Amino acid sequence: MGNERSGSSLLTVLRREPVRPAPVWLMRQAGRYLPEYQAVRAKAGSFWTMCMSPDLAVEVTLQPIRRFDLDAAILFSDILVVPHALGQAVRFEDGRGPVLGVFAGNDRLVLDETVWETKLAPVYEAMARTREGLARDKALIGFAGAPWTLAAYMFEGESSSDQRAAKLAGYRDPKGFAELLNILADAVAWHLVKQLQAGADVVQIFDRWAGGLTDQCFRDWVVAPNKRVVEGVRKVFPKAPIIGFPRAATQQGYAAYAAETGVDGVSIDTALSMLWAATALGGKLAIQGNLDPIALIAGGKALDAAVDRILADTAGVPFIFNLGHGVLPETPPDHVAKVVARVRSGA
Repeated sequence: MGNERSGSSLLTVLRREPVRPAPVWLMRQAGRYLPEYQAVRAKAGSFWTMCMSPDLAVEVTLQPIRRFDLDAAILFSDILVVPHALGQAVRFEDGRGPVLGVFAGNDRLVLDETVWETKLAPVYEAMARTREGLARDKALIGFAGAPWTLAAYMFEGESSSDQRAAKLAGYRDPKGFAELLNILADAVAWHLVKQLQAGADVVQIFDRWAGGLTDQCFRDWVVAPNKRVVEGVRKVFPKAPIIGFPRAATQQGYAAYAAETGVDGVSIDTALSMLWAATALGGKLAIQGNLDPIALIAGGKALDAAVDRILADTAGVPFIFNLGHGVLPETPPDHVAKVVARVRSGA
C-alpha cells in the first residue's frame, strides 16, 4: 500500500484537506473513447481477456495518464471479478455486456481464499506493475463492486433496469439474502485488501444499483454491507483511504451512507446537487464528482459552465473532480483534455 505518497493531491483531499486546483480523475477514464484503447481491445479479442492479462491491463490503465496527465490512475479491471472468484461463471458479450451463470445458492459459492487468490492473481500482478510504472505523485486506485450491486448481477445474470430478481430474493428470503450480502462484503473487503497490498493507494466501492430502493432496503442492502466492507479493510489497513459511490441514492441516502459506513469520501451522482453535497457532507468527508458524462460529450459553453459551477459549489471543501458516472464511448478525447485544463486553471 502506497498511501504515504505525500505528493498526491488526491490523498491530501482524502485526509479531508481542501486543495486547489482540485485533483481530477474520471471514472472509466480508460475506455472505448480512446483510440489507443481500441487498438489494445482489438489485440485482446475480448474485454475479459484485457482484465485478466496483466500486460494489457497495465497498458490500458496508464493510457489516460499519458494522454491527460490525470492525478490518479484506476486499475483496469471489472467489479465482476468477485463473483468469478466465488465460482459463478462470468463472460462478456459484445453489444450485451456481462452475462453470468445461474446463481446456484449461497452453499454453492467457493469460500476458499486460496482459490480466490489463484483466480485473481492477474489483477494483483497488474496492480503491482502499474504502481511501478506510475509517477510517485500519481495516486493508484483499486476498486470493487459493492455487495448489493454484485448480488443484483448474480441473481439477474446481467444488467437490469430494476434489479427485480435480487429484490425478490431479498423480500422472499431475508435471512438467506443477508447471509449472501455478508459473504459478498467479506469477499469484497478481501479483494480490496489484496489490491492495497499490491500497491493501490486508495480504493473505491462502486454501488451502481443503489438507487430505487426503499429507505429500509437501502439501509439493509447498501449502508450495512458497505460498512462491513470498510470495517474489513480497516482491520488490515486502518488508515486506508476509501471512497464510496452509492450511485443514484437520495439526499437522505447519501447522508446516511456518509455518516454510517466509515468511508473517507463519497462520489456524487450526476442527479444530486453538488452544492447540497458540499454543504451537507463537505465538512465531514471528501466529496467527488459530479460532471454529467453527456455534458462531456457535448463540449462547448455548456461543458465550460458545468465545470465552473461544480468548482464554485465545492469551494473551500475537500473535493475531487470527477464525473457523475463513467466516460461514455462517444466522448471526444479533446473534451477530456479541456476539462482537465479548465479544472487546473480554476484555482
